[in-house]
Amino acid sequence: MVGTTFAIFISNMKKTLSAILFIALLTACHHKKSTNQSDDSTKSDETGKSTKKKITQRDFSVTPANAYNDLFFDSMALVSFIQENKVDDNIARRMTSFYNARNYQYAWFAQNGLAEQARGFWNMLDYHLNYTTDTTLKDDKLKATMDDLIGEDSIVIKPTDKKYLVTELKLTNRFISYSLNNIEDGYVKRKELEKFIPIQKMNAVALADSLIGKKHKDDKYYEDVNESYKKLKAALVTYIDIEKKGGWPQVKINVKQAKAGATIPAIAILKKRLSLTADMPAADTTAVFDTALVAGIKNFQVRYGYKQTGILTDGLVKEMNVPAAKRIEQLLMNMGRMQWMINEPNGKLMLVNIPEFILHVKDGKTKVFDMNVVVGKEGHNTTMFTGNLNQVVFSPYWNIPASIVKKEIVPGMKRNKHYLSSHNMEITGQRGGLPVVRQLPGGKNSLGKVKFLFPNSFDIYFHDTPAKSLFLQDKRAYSHGCIRLSEPAKLAEYLLKDDSLWTPARIDSAMNSGKQNYVKVKSPVPVLITYYTAWVDDDGLLHFADDIYSHDKDLAKKMFF
Repeated sequence: MVGTTFAIFISNMKKTLSAILFIALLTACHHKKSTNQSDDSTKSDETGKSTKKKITQRDFSVTPANAYNDLFFDSMALVSFIQENKVDDNIARRMTSFYNARNYQYAWFAQNGLAEQARGFWNMLDYHLNYTTDTTLKDDKLKATMDDLIGEDSIVIKPTDKKYLVTELKLTNRFISYSLNNIEDGYVKRKELEKFIPIQKMNAVALADSLIGKKHKDDKYYEDVNESYKKLKAALVTYIDIEKKGGWPQVKINVKQAKAGATIPAIAILKKRLSLTADMPAADTTAVFDTALVAGIKNFQVRYGYKQTGILTDGLVKEMNVPAAKRIEQLLMNMGRMQWMINEPNGKLMLVNIPEFILHVKDGKTKVFDMNVVVGKEGHNTTMFTGNLNQVVFSPYWNIPASIVKKEIVPGMKRNKHYLSSHNMEITGQRGGLPVVRQLPGGKNSLGKVKFLFPNSFDIYFHDTPAKSLFLQDKRAYSHGCIRLSEPAKLAEYLLKDDSLWTPARIDSAMNSGKQNYVKVKSPVPVLITYYTAWVDDDGLLHFADDIYSHDKDLAKKMFF
């Protein structure tokens, strides 16, 4: 009986897959009018009961002129992929719906390389595969491909490049499979999953309205399972209201005249601007630079990453005059980024938001401490990444990346025969036609006295630095890609506090020994390296940060008219 039932099940599954492929063939060959409706395909379950499975209609209104990404492919390629890879019936149906909704526009690639969402999803999936027992989505070849792609500064992709299409379809296969098994049931609807990667350019206010006004019959919403997203969506509601009422006034003021005690007409406009974003009370409409305005400027400075001086500068005025509509775009882009963040664990966590230049150390909902950091400068971008910190290395060598050896060390050696010795460096071998160079432990070592490792493919880690003055700057993007810590001994003591052998005195001794020493962390701590230019902190305060790597600039061109 079991054998007969199983045979019937397999037969029905084959029929269903054939039906899906037939629908895909139809959408490939015949143009249909775009609608928001879905096709129904019928299958029978093991009991013989007929059930309806929906496949989204192909949307031919999506064109190269209005599409989010600028690459399209022939739908027959999806048919072939499903057949050749024997894709599961349910996943095949969802893949067909996914690409029908996009009119077979690439989701993960554009002509200039990986889309931002590809990096976000791969980071999420890679963490899942590295730190869980799930092996169903493991693909070593795909991992090697993605590591190479993420490591590339720039890629030019032509529509005829078949190798990228294979990677595209593999990513979609895993995206759908991962989502079905790892996003809480009911909180992300099928249609919403298809739109996790934007499809068409939109007006920002219209997009915001659609997100804010969305209603579900079961009263389950994605923000219920993503706290960061929920907070930013609440801020979006406020900013949409401001924009619909005309936005905020442009502040035109001579900052040299705008000092404590001064009375000039432009100060009244400045106060109105600050009151609209709740940086100061709306009731104060005077033209006097009083203590209330000083407090309002300090609040604004905190939210935009400046020291709290209460002094008005041209830089602050420039930030204030960014239109509300642009801030709405910024909120929407960062809400999209937050969809790819792993759920924050209940225990210890270290989070670095690259544009914020701060390491947050948390234990559940409790803030343990914050620490100023220096991140990669433009051209040496710090990679967004999630991993578990599991080792502390005292008095480390610096194994210099090949890219730095090629661009800086080799030219330096050609200019000066004493370059290596003057920088306390040595050659340990050859690889790929380049010398393998490392810097010895000591006072000149660029990693300082300690580094912290969380295994990854991008050679990213935390470390000390002899260049302490940079931590005094408001904007701190100066490194070659790794993250420099202002108080590394403090972090070492925190990570090793459960190990009685590693007292503060012993940590200090190891940091100054000049002898490299690896120490395992008994309980590895998750590290999240993110890129948010808008976020809400634990106290409910909305922050904005500079787009230091131009990610927002590039993304806005793709998302918005």
